[in-house]
Amino acid sequence: MTFHLGCAVWSYKGWVGDFYPTGSRVGEFLGLYSQRLTTVEGNTTFYAIPDADTVARWAAETPPEFKFCLKLPRDITHQGLLEPHIPDALSFIARMQGLGDRLGPIFAQLPPRYSPEAIEDLTIFLNALREKTSLALEVRHPSWFQEPHASQLTTLLKQLGIGRVLLDSRPIYDAPDDPQIHSERRKPKLPVEFRIAAPFSLVRFISHPKWELNQLFLEEWVDFIDRNLSQGTQIYFFIHCPTEERSPHNARSFHQLLTQKGVVVPPLPWNDLQPFPQQLSLF
Repeated sequence: MTFHLGCAVWSYKGWVGDFYPTGSRVGEFLGLYSQRLTTVEGNTTFYAIPDADTVARWAAETPPEFKFCLKLPRDITHQGLLEPHIPDALSFIARMQGLGDRLGPIFAQLPPRYSPEAIEDLTIFLNALREKTSLALEVRHPSWFQEPHASQLTTLLKQLGIGRVLLDSRPIYDAPDDPQIHSERRKPKLPVEFRIAAPFSLVRFISHPKWELNQLFLEEWVDFIDRNLSQGTQIYFFIHCPTEERSPHNARSFHQLLTQKGVVVPPLPWNDLQPFPQQLSLF
């Protein structure tokens, strides 16, 4: 597959009875998720590192074509300079190798305070990790999106073969004020970067719960995906939503939009599943 579509998490109890069948247990969530979508951001590793047995179980519960795109732990990326944490990062990568062919790119999300002034530290860090795994980078300091820093970062990533994590939070900032989206407005409001730096890229789309408020922005991503897939770029597209119940459905609607526009993407496994049986009422 050159295109993978998913959400940020798989273990969300609010999906039971909708995305997951009624009565589904927590231990079944990953298997059910991987029968419907083709990748997961795996935000869980930002907060805690799974043990080797857990990693092996994740691999066993998912089909070979499924991909985990896991986030480096915050204890590595959010504790000042990165170079001192290279050993921990390498240890994390080694642990995640237990996923085998289910392992997609691992990504480092840098905090807003990590600025271009630390580019030498960043270069050392990326150089140390790049041969151990497919690696992607998300930056959040506003200066990374301004020249000359934007071009310097793109050049660095291209030289090292590091993917760019493209964040699009426009739907939750450009939409009318709504209590449903306040929690997600903690995510940074930054320019959308449409540049590709490696043979693969990750896109994190922060969707609005109301589908129609996403479509203007998703039209741009349709063109981006069509253009880059035709050039052989591998794309991992993740749909977030302040109302988490909506995330899988927004992902499915985006897949439908891609196919309607004639973009050649793999079928969504979700579409091949039989609808949940409905319990009949006697009254």
